[in-house]
Amino acid sequence: MNIAVFCSGNGTNLQAIIDSRGKGHIKADIKLVVSDAPDCYALIRAKNSGIRTLVVERKNFKTKKDFETEILKALKKENINLIVLAGYMRMLSGDFIGAYENKILNVHPALLPSFKGAHGIKDAFEYGAKITGVTVHFVTKDMDAGPIILQSSVKVTDDDTEETLAEAIHEEEHKIYPRAIQLFVEGKLKIEGRKVRII
Repeated sequence: MNIAVFCSGNGTNLQAIIDSRGKGHIKADIKLVVSDAPDCYALIRAKNSGIRTLVVERKNFKTKKDFETEILKALKKENINLIVLAGYMRMLSGDFIGAYENKILNVHPALLPSFKGAHGIKDAFEYGAKITGVTVHFVTKDMDAGPIILQSSVKVTDDDTEETLAEAIHEEEHKIYPRAIQLFVEGKLKIEGRKVRII
């Protein structure tokens, strides 16, 4: 199975996936790392691991459709079976998601359906949540609303700052995201309505 990882930033989840594959926990090929940010550190991580990279910047295309078509073309060329979003900060269109229906995974730094959106850690911390965590889910047209594959909780302590909470959450992401990817690779995820059954 061929995987493409989409990143926009530091790429710590990408690194966790690369490391997990290196240890034999993910039995698939990471064929491509796609980014919309040419200076992001994730691209360096990919190059250091000998993974092909593709940078596609939105500003170079007249429309979002043209931008996404360019990415889809590259995915087709590499025979990609699974897309893994790892800190990719761009919303995918319904058409793009439709082209890879039930073949796009995302990790969210909160226990969905709570604290959706780009600031899951900050929002949970400021709200005063006692427990937050990590969710890996399938991507659908609605943001952070797809069927949930795995979740893991993280306690918020009185001593926590937003930064220490973020560290704890990222640590948990690095554990459960590779696990969810391997379940997909092994064909063990069955979507039944809103629920994902692990078979």
